[in-house]
Amino acid sequence: MMPSPQLAIFKGEFVWMQTVIFPGRYDSLAKIAELVQKASQEFGLDPLAAYGVETAVDEACSNIIEHAYGGEGKGEIEFNYRIEGESLIIKLQDTGKGFNPRKVPKPKINVPLKQRQENGLGLYFMHQWMDEINYETTGKTNVLTLIKRKG
Repeated sequence: MMPSPQLAIFKGEFVWMQTVIFPGRYDSLAKIAELVQKASQEFGLDPLAAYGVETAVDEACSNIIEHAYGGEGKGEIEFNYRIEGESLIIKLQDTGKGFNPRKVPKPKINVPLKQRQENGLGLYFMHQWMDEINYETTGKTNVLTLIKRKG
C-alpha cells in the first residue's frame, strides 16, 4: 500500500500527513514498520532512536490486533505520521474495544521473571522509547498518538 498524503489542520496550520489503512493482521506489521523507518529517516533520527520508534509502533499495533480487536482480521489500523518542527508524530487509529491506559498496572521490572505480571510490559516499554504517548477514544474510534522529539 502506498501512503496517500492528506491535508489536515494542525494547530491552526495546514500540514500534509501520510496516511495508510492496513488490515488488522500481524502480517501488516512489516509494511507498517517500513513506513515508520521512512518517517524516522525523513525526520533524521539516529538508528537507535529509530529502532525504538519502530518497536513502539510494532507493540502498539500488536496490542490493537490482540486487545482491541481480539484477534486478526477483525478490523483495520489507520497509520499516519507528520513531522512538526522537532517532533515526529505518529497516529494509530482503530475501531476496536477501547481501554484506559491508566488502569494498566505498572510492571514490576525489578522482580524475578516468574513473578512478573503478563500484561503491561509492552506499554511500559512504549513509554520508555517515545517522548510522549496520548490515547483517546472519540465515538467508536481509538486514537493513539506517539511522539518522538529530536535530541
